[in-house]
Formats: sequence, structure tokens, C-alpha cells
Amino acid sequence: MLKKLHIFLGATVADAAARPLHWVYDEKKLKSYLKNKKEVAFLKNNKCPFYSINTGEVSGYNDVGQVMFKTLIENNNNKTLVNNFKKNIIKNFGQGSDYWKNLKFRKKYKKIKWKKPVQGPWIHQNIMETVQNIKLKKKITGGKKVNESDGFCATLPYYLQNQSMTKNKLIIKTVSNNKLSVKFALAKLEIINFADQKYKNPVNFFLKKYKNNSYFKEVVENIKKVKKNKNKPHTFVVKKFGKACSYPGTFNGSIHAIMTSSSFKSAINKTIKAGGCNCSRANFVGAYFSALKGLKNIPKKWILKTKPAKEILRNISKYQSIC
Repeated sequence: MLKKLHIFLGATVADAAARPLHWVYDEKKLKSYLKNKKEVAFLKNNKCPFYSINTGEVSGYNDVGQVMFKTLIENNNNKTLVNNFKKNIIKNFGQGSDYWKNLKFRKKYKKIKWKKPVQGPWIHQNIMETVQNIKLKKKITGGKKVNESDGFCATLPYYLQNQSMTKNKLIIKTVSNNKLSVKFALAKLEIINFADQKYKNPVNFFLKKYKNNSYFKEVVENIKKVKKNKNKPHTFVVKKFGKACSYPGTFNGSIHAIMTSSSFKSAINKTIKAGGCNCSRANFVGAYFSALKGLKNIPKKWILKTKPAKEILRNISKYQSIC
């Protein structure tokens, strides 16, 4: 039975809100895009320099979570879940998909000066490796070359049904088999869980619980670094720790948004304005505030603008009617 889907909805809406400004690293251009804008979320026109999809659609980060969500709806049997998840990854991202087709265009673009975004979705390095490893029938199929958020996004819907760290680690490694990616993904899930349990300060509770834990030592150290910069502007902090997709920078930027915001909307607007890989940060921040403050904290107008939200809402309503 699917439950706590409002948390996944929060991640999805946050990703879609940030998506039109995904991967904008040029600070001058970002400022010009945001100038005189009362609303920075869900910009009508794509400003991402690398790929262009319709406003309301989600990035490749959240889309792998949508694949897991679909897998859970189809079959919630733990014995076959991972295999079914892999099959759906191939369908959504593999040969014949828009993601895979765009890979050919990207190879051409590398030979010339990058002038405009490719039309359609952008497949991530982790997913490229995952597709290839699934075809090679490797036991652990996740990518190893980069340490990014794909694993966290993939396992979030599953985690809401099953908090077993061992089982979630397996899901993460199906998509991202990089030690740093697994570690920070599990830390995010724990912080979201503490938010869902309504701890007064979930991040501080994580620090307290894991202060002497060797596995999360690096995570704890990074949170402490962010705390030292808590009073500095969010854009400055994101730039300081890294605007790109990689850990620990993407984690640190998210933690600062969490520490310095009081609501879903304010946190996501802040995340968007900081530029860079705002979608990877938005998924964590959106899930966190949805866990902490519930479905009502997600702006209704934003939900209506998010294309994958309809199916998630339908399943939320189904669960609530059963309860």
C-alpha cells in the first residue's frame, strides 16, 4: 500500500518549479532571467542552456523517482520489485526513449560550439551507466563515475513505504553505485524521516544521533560546515559549497535552504534563485518541507502546474479513502 506520498509530491512539485532554470551557471544570465520577476517558479519559457522540456514537466532527477513510483503501483512485491524497476528504467530511459534519442544529438553538439538546448529530456550519467549495466546483466547496476542525486530520487517513493536502510541502499545502488552517493542519499532519507516524525529540528537531531557514527562522519562534518555559514546569503553559500550536481555540494546547499527557510515555497524559491543544479537540491528540499509541514504547505497553484502531480494525487486520495 502506498503511503506518505505527499512527501514524494513535494519533491516532484519542487523539481518542476525549478526545472525551467535548471543548470543555469552564468550568474549574469541568471540575474537577467530573474529581473522584475515576482514569481521565479515555473517560468513559462525554458532558460536551461542544455535541454528544453515543457514547463510543468520534471528533470531526469525526479523522473527516475516517477519510474519507481510507477513500479510500486504496478507491483509492490519486494521479491520482484528491483527487477521490475530495472525493466521500467529501460522503458523510460533506454533505447527508443526520448532520453536515449537525445544522446545522439549531444554527441554531435560536443563537436561544435554549444549554441542552444536540445529539444527534449536530458539523460544523466548515472542513468546512462545503469541502462548499459542492466543490459550487461550486472548484479549491481548503478553508475560509478559521478556522485550525484539520482539514487536518492530513485529510492524516495520506496523509502516512504519501507524505512529499512539495507533495502533502500539496494535501490540506490541500482541507479548509483558510488559510495558518496549512497551515503548522502541515506542521510537525506533519514533527515526526511525525522521531519516526518515532527522532530523540532530534524537536521540537529540527525547530528545528535550520528555524531559518533563512522559511516555518516563525512555527512556530519558537512552539516557543521553549513551551520557555520547559516547567517550568510543562500546564493553565496551555494556558490561556496558548489552549485553543480555533485555531493557534498548539492547536499550542503539543500541543508542551508532547509535551515534558513520557514516554508516549502520560500525554500524552493531560494533554491531556484541560487542557480546551478537547482533541481537536484529542490527534490530534497521539497520532500523535507512536505514531510515537516504536510500536503497543505505545498502551494496549490504549483501542484496544478506540475504534470506528474495528478497521478500522485490520485493515489494519495485512494490511500486516504482506505484509511
